Amino acid sequence: MALMLTACSYHQSPPAFTATGYIADRGAMRLWRKDDTASGRVTLESVYSTYRGGDTTVTRYEYQQGEVRQIRRQQSGEQPETIQLRFDAQGHLSFMQREREQRRESLSDDETALYQFEARRLLDVSQALRAGRVRLKQGVWQNGVITLCQGGTVAPNFDARAAGWLAARTRHTSGALGIAWLEAPEGTQLLLVANEDFCRWQPSEDDLYLAVAAE
Repeated sequence: MALMLTACSYHQSPPAFTATGYIADRGAMRLWRKDDTASGRVTLESVYSTYRGGDTTVTRYEYQQGEVRQIRRQQSGEQPETIQLRFDAQGHLSFMQREREQRRESLSDDETALYQFEARRLLDVSQALRAGRVRLKQGVWQNGVITLCQGGTVAPNFDARAAGWLAARTRHTSGALGIAWLEAPEGTQLLLVANEDFCRWQPSEDDLYLAVAAE
């Protein structure tokens, strides 16, 4: 994360819809963000994938004027669970629920406070990454060719270590691989490679817009 997090900034306002990410603790974090400047609303979708075990956590955050209003988290893997939190305009909790193994549970005050803190922190991180022009790219790697999710082939400038690791990974895989990487003024960083088609679920600007409009 330190490699990509810079003090660089846009000379103009960043686009309303951005995709970015960073290497997190034992995994990769990918972030998609939609800003509605007219209403002051921000929708942020995070996808955290562990490097071992294959667990994935998808969380959608909704903010109003910089304050978190909703958190919806779905975690897959050995211990799947779904968490929902809603807050009123004063920041007070108005709804909470955790579902595990078809059982509904409440969250403790400490757990709720931790989710609020994490939501605020992630908004700040996404803001810094946008300012640093750290952009997430995803696609499919097959037969030495990377095809972007939105179409077209590219040849990212990976360093020797990343290129070597990717080549070794493909030698043990017969089919296509999903690949995600970061591009920034400082360089290119391989983020994640998996036996998964990331393009099948990658959120679009309309996806995040519709999520806000439905509330």
